[in-house]
Amino acid sequence: MCGRFELKTKFEHLPKVLKQHYPSGLDSKYETQYLIRPNDPVLVIKNEGKIQTTFMIWGFISPWAKDPFEKERPRPFNARSETVGEKKLFSGSWKYKRCLIPASGFFEKKYLVRKANYETFWLGGIWSKWTSHDGAELESCCVLTTEPNDLIKPIHYRMPVIVPNGYEEQWTEQVKDEDELNGLFSIMMSWPPDDWLLEDVKKKETDQMRLF
Repeated sequence: MCGRFELKTKFEHLPKVLKQHYPSGLDSKYETQYLIRPNDPVLVIKNEGKIQTTFMIWGFISPWAKDPFEKERPRPFNARSETVGEKKLFSGSWKYKRCLIPASGFFEKKYLVRKANYETFWLGGIWSKWTSHDGAELESCCVLTTEPNDLIKPIHYRMPVIVPNGYEEQWTEQVKDEDELNGLFSIMMSWPPDDWLLEDVKKKETDQMRLF
């Protein structure tokens, strides 16, 4: 699962692909985020002919929903990668709307999971576009999950899909045939735990308090 994550990377150190086509003013208004929750706006790259950076709501809104904020209608923030192509809610986005969400760490239980070198990484996701009767658009996304690796298995039975650097175009490319889609499943399998760390958040907070 992935229900909380962070993006503490400064703008100048964000992946280059994220800074190619981004919203006007993002470079001056960008702020690091220490805790990102479902329903928060998240930074995302998508591809509708070219890779571009945008903001989406974290929590998948059905494109055919009458009211995108109807409380009775769930807005999933995760989707199982093994069945994403089979679910009516997700299958269209899996085929045509895959996205990548930058993160510097994600939280499971009392732990922060991050790269040992603090490098920013990509959470693999899918996105959706809801359009109102008057043409207003609202984009939302969710994070795909997969089987846990040896690092995560002791603390949780699922973990987010991490898409390696260099696969941005392949992952987000809009038009794919069935074989190309099937080729993405190898990317979504349990990623190797080498160079990753579990950081005890509570211990870190306690150690920081002792400094003051």
